[in-house]
Amino acid sequence: MMNAALLVFGWGNRSRGDDALGPLFVEQLAQRWGERGDVDFLDDYQLVPEHALDLVGRRAVLFVDACVEGTAPFVGRAVVARADADLASHALTPAALLQVYRRVEGRDAPPATLLAIHASSFDLGAAPRADAMANLEAALDWGHAWLESHL
Repeated sequence: MMNAALLVFGWGNRSRGDDALGPLFVEQLAQRWGERGDVDFLDDYQLVPEHALDLVGRRAVLFVDACVEGTAPFVGRAVVARADADLASHALTPAALLQVYRRVEGRDAPPATLLAIHASSFDLGAAPRADAMANLEAALDWGHAWLESHL
């Protein structure tokens, strides 16, 4: 099976308040773009080394996560592989995942962007807070523009 040119990959735990922002972003963006065939959507609890294979054949990747650092409503920035990334852990950062890709594939990973949606509450069993959902809405507008600029 051939991968689509673009991948939107969000991660987080839907049962831990604002941590659901990554998967919610993917779900909502896929409602508009999912039928096109040139964009794949993926969400999981965390980034793991096996996800390096999900990057194969991509023209670009958008990683999406809830983040306490940075400013509201979100921060978007380029991500590059880090040779000094900690690959001993099963849970990885996007930079570490790009480094796993480099090691496995023997070449640079596709261009990647991290969209960090500002969050503040990660309580087990809680729903995302209203301010986090407002940040998600702003991030979705940015995500639509990102997709349009990469297609």
